[in-house]
Amino acid sequence: MAGSWTRSPYHRGPFLEGSRGGARRHRASARTQLRPPAHPSADHHSRDLLVLSRALFDTLDEDEILRLAMDHIAAAGPYRAEAGYLEVGGGLVPSPRSRKTHASAVGRRVRELAGRDGPVSVPGSPWGRALALRGLEGLRGYLVVTSRFRPSEAERSLLAVLVGHTAAALSVAFARRRQREDALELCRLRGERTALQGQLIAVMAEFRYQRAVYALMADVGASSDGEEAVTRALYGLTGLPALVEDRFGRLRSWTGPSRPDPYPDPDPVRQDDMLRAVACQAGPVRIKDRLTTVVRRHGDILGVLALVDPTDEADEHAVLALERAAASLALELTHLRDLADVELRLHRELADDLLAGTDEPSAYARSEAVGHDLHGSHYVVVVQWSNQVADDCFAQTVSRAAVAVGMRSLLTRRSDHVVLITGDRPHARALYEALARETGTRSGTIGVSAPCEAVNDIPHRYQEAQRALEVRRHSRECYGATFFDELGLYRVLGPGSDFQELETFVHDWLGQLIDYDARHHAAMVETLNRYFDCGGNYDETADSLAIHRSTLRYRLQRIRDISGKDLTDVEDRLNLQVATRVWKIVLGGPC
Repeated sequence: MAGSWTRSPYHRGPFLEGSRGGARRHRASARTQLRPPAHPSADHHSRDLLVLSRALFDTLDEDEILRLAMDHIAAAGPYRAEAGYLEVGGGLVPSPRSRKTHASAVGRRVRELAGRDGPVSVPGSPWGRALALRGLEGLRGYLVVTSRFRPSEAERSLLAVLVGHTAAALSVAFARRRQREDALELCRLRGERTALQGQLIAVMAEFRYQRAVYALMADVGASSDGEEAVTRALYGLTGLPALVEDRFGRLRSWTGPSRPDPYPDPDPVRQDDMLRAVACQAGPVRIKDRLTTVVRRHGDILGVLALVDPTDEADEHAVLALERAAASLALELTHLRDLADVELRLHRELADDLLAGTDEPSAYARSEAVGHDLHGSHYVVVVQWSNQVADDCFAQTVSRAAVAVGMRSLLTRRSDHVVLITGDRPHARALYEALARETGTRSGTIGVSAPCEAVNDIPHRYQEAQRALEVRRHSRECYGATFFDELGLYRVLGPGSDFQELETFVHDWLGQLIDYDARHHAAMVETLNRYFDCGGNYDETADSLAIHRSTLRYRLQRIRDISGKDLTDVEDRLNLQVATRVWKIVLGGPC
């Protein structure tokens, strides 16, 4: 038999293709087809199998290996590939090259064999076998082969060789695929390991930073520097200026550069809005150029802690440091508040006893215990603000203002006013200005007693302070501070005077005018009072009453007619003026 060598498109080695007409060159256009010669011989089949084997082992794709084996099954003899199966995930998956005829019966028979070789019945084919493609790692698939006649021993041997090469090629492809998958998995695991190592390094760095923060804040808690220690530690950790404000917005501590000088006075309304905005958040909040958090304990806001960060440099480490600093500061401020509450309670109990009257030895001993020197001159100061309830909060506000103006005092409160017992002559007007800033309004009045030289004289001085406050409240300028020793005649027109005698005096001089006002809903007494307040000046009196000058002249004439008093007479004028003051201050005439 004559033959010649040609080259397969899927293999680099020679491929023998014989025919009766002689050797000829052939190049496949799409997919190489191994075709048996018209009169094949054992030697021819062996050469074809050799070329097919090389092609099988050069192919890395298992589907392609099975396709080659099925397409070129004739290289082993007079066979036809009925079906092919690959093992995938523990099951057998049919090849797309499998014949559709009788596929269900063939598939069922293959699965019954469970990895063994065995006969297969296919209508129209007297001989059929299902051949297991086994490798070292187990079953890799099946080839189902039929023949129109029973193959010879040599043909069966060649078929066994093809099946063995196919199984080996599948095992090699499977091993290479597993190797590629293992390499990819190894690469993925290495990437994960690298990422985990990076995370571990970051966690360790975070842990070291947290430990440094906790250690530093523990040192802050053990120090006696309070707020200064907190801002100093926070500045050291973050490199950003740190500050503490009280809940009203006043600066208490600043560490770092760029401190405003003077520090701006807070706006009470904006401060309250800011506190509400920050308090409803779980962590620090950026407000303009500051990273701000409230310092609170059990829901009670104690102050504000902030980092000045105009360039937005603060990271999660700065946030952690700020939160830990706020927690440390909350403990410190709570401790200070508790001490202040105890001190305030002791001061208040002592002040209450002094105002009610107590013995000197006990008073001196208790005052020394709370750190207040009762020896020497003392004054009683009464504070009342129209828009403030005299509760603990307002008492603390008065206490802060008193400290700010240098008044050493004992403090207590009553239902509508706060009382201070202070040494030396108090700076009452400075206290008024400080309270006006604290409360945001000037609608307040302060009364100050005459100096008190003995402890048992304090109750009387308390009455004097109340009298000074009442006189101020009923004067034309009802807001401000008044000292009792500046009252002049008003010192006898107030608490402590004989009320019935005063009432009789007022009735004698103003009774007719008071009755006239009551009957006619007029204001003759008030007109007379304003006339005296303005020093007898017609223009000022008319302006204060918001009436025309001629109306004022008419009213004054009516006052002369009704009362029978002469306003030009010195005695009448004095008694009428005193009577109007008593009517206004003591008997509760309108302001």
